[in-house]
Amino acid sequence: MKLSRTAAVLLVAAVAVAPLTAMAAEKKITAIKDIAGTWQGWVNLGGQQARATMRIKEDGSYEASTQTGSLTVGQYYLDNGTLRYRSSRTEGTATVSEEGGKTFLTVIPTSTTYESGKTEYERVK
Repeated sequence: MKLSRTAAVLLVAAVAVAPLTAMAAEKKITAIKDIAGTWQGWVNLGGQQARATMRIKEDGSYEASTQTGSLTVGQYYLDNGTLRYRSSRTEGTATVSEEGGKTFLTVIPTSTTYESGKTEYERVK
C-alpha cells in the first residue's frame, strides 16, 4: 500500500510540474529568408563562453561576431527540408523553435571540439 501512495504522490507532482517544463515548439523553416535578422547567444571559444551576435541576411549568408573580436562567416541553406549551415569554423544542422513569445535558433555542429558545440541564439530583430 505504501508503494501505491508514493506512486500517487509522484504522479501528482509530475502533473503539477509539467506546465513548467513545457518544451519549445519547433518551427518548420520553408524559406531561408524566414531566419533573416539579428540573433544573440553565447558561444564556446577555446573553452571560454563569449557573447555572440549573428546577423543573417535573406539569402542565408551570415556573420557572427563575439565581444572578444572573433568573427565567423557562413551560409544557412535548406537540404531536403533540413536547415543546415556551413561556416568558416564548423558545419552542421540548425533548428528554429518558439517559446514564450521568443524565437530561438539552435546550431548543432556535425562534430564538436572544445571550441565548438551546440549553441542557442535568441532572435532580437
